Amino acid sequence: MFKINNRAIGRDHAPYIIAELSANHGGSIESAKLAISVAKKSGASAVKIQTYTPDTMTIASEKPDFKINDGLWKGYTLYDLYKEAYTPFEWHKELFDFAKDKNITLFSSPFDETAVDLLQDLGAPAYKIASFELVDLPLIKRAAECAKPLLMSTGMASLDEVREALNVALKYGCGDVLLFHCISSYPAPVADSNLKNIEFLRSEFGIEVGLSDHTMTNLASTISIGLGATAIEKHFKPSDETIGPDSSFSITPNQLSLLVNDCNNAWRTIGKAGFHRSLAEEGSRKHRRSIYFMCNLKKGDIISPKDIRAIRPGFGLPPKYFDSLIGRAVSCDVERGDPVSLDVITSE
Repeated sequence: MFKINNRAIGRDHAPYIIAELSANHGGSIESAKLAISVAKKSGASAVKIQTYTPDTMTIASEKPDFKINDGLWKGYTLYDLYKEAYTPFEWHKELFDFAKDKNITLFSSPFDETAVDLLQDLGAPAYKIASFELVDLPLIKRAAECAKPLLMSTGMASLDEVREALNVALKYGCGDVLLFHCISSYPAPVADSNLKNIEFLRSEFGIEVGLSDHTMTNLASTISIGLGATAIEKHFKPSDETIGPDSSFSITPNQLSLLVNDCNNAWRTIGKAGFHRSLAEEGSRKHRRSIYFMCNLKKGDIISPKDIRAIRPGFGLPPKYFDSLIGRAVSCDVERGDPVSLDVITSE
């Protein structure tokens, strides 16, 4: 368990739901602010943005290595994609101040050391390392040195790469690390979710594990809570009409509200191991089976099998006493429909 802005993250606490804005501001700071307001209203625990410029991500080049030839962003060069999608550095302070006014946590994914420096100056309460940057150990080192919670996605990574990244984070000062199980496909097929990996990562590394979910529905996120996920990251957009590089696999405000509700309810259903009677069951106890008299008997009459039955409701003796009552006498007059209790049975 650890905390971000005094909000506990762990299996004994409600899921930490991160609304990832990414490129869904559409180049407008007002749209970004709207997204923060929407996330707050929807019940999200935090909003996450991404801190980079096209020049900190790549170079402007038409060479084949820098062109995207398949998938959602086919036809873009890397530079042009990031130029359209990035959140300008000059917006950051205004967005952090706005989120503070709205009383919702805002943090970011830095993509290079200049981004870490900016976020550190702004007092970002945590950092997120994207799947594509998990192999950038110098970046992880720089973020870890800030000694704030570090969330790292594991999409595309081998187990050795995850271990290496985690070791760097721990070595350089980060004591609170969460790993996100992630399928780095946009969108990700539900059938490829492999949610059992959440349990594996927790067992292998002994730290908190969440799900960075790029599927088109909330199903994987909801199920993951039952498998031990303590945080969910999901791309969202501020309105149903939002259009942009990430909008096609981002959930709507209504879907974000449902995500928060469904994940919280999934967490509540897990409970704790062991037979602890729920308070909600107390009213039903009176409808359990118990032993009742089936006919009128006079004081001193001997009880036979036809005189009693185990029926509902539950105000009589439990059915396990049925055989022991046969052959015993009643200590007072009883009527059909009276519950059998030790008070009306003579001692043996």
